[in-house]
Amino acid sequence: MESESFIKKTARTTMKFIKRALIIALLLGLAVLAYMYWGVYERGVWAGKVLSVSEKGVIFKTFEGKISMESFGALKGTSPIAETRDFSVEGSADQIIKDLQDVALQGDRVNLHFVKRYMTFPWRGDTKYFVEKVERASSN
Repeated sequence: MESESFIKKTARTTMKFIKRALIIALLLGLAVLAYMYWGVYERGVWAGKVLSVSEKGVIFKTFEGKISMESFGALKGTSPIAETRDFSVEGSADQIIKDLQDVALQGDRVNLHFVKRYMTFPWRGDTKYFVEKVERASSN
């Protein structure tokens, strides 16, 4: 009789522990996922010319682009070194998308203010880099 109540008590205590551990693991998982989704790893500016802006995707339509940056003065007496970078644009940023399309068509030099996120998500974009602001470079 006494051993039966001990077994029930142990089982009840074990179930409480398992439930609490699962709730804690779920909350920690949600916190890590939220940090990966909204957290910013890097913030900066790219200068160059926007080569392309396009809407891509089968299920999730995202805006993706490419910027060409030239390194002037890196090596004396040589031609500039061109480097391209891919970037994404949040779907709700209609004005940024319009500005990017305008500068891509005109071939203007721009400064793209961007943030780098920790992870990519299919509904957000193909890259970790997201443009937040488009600024036409001053022509000096």
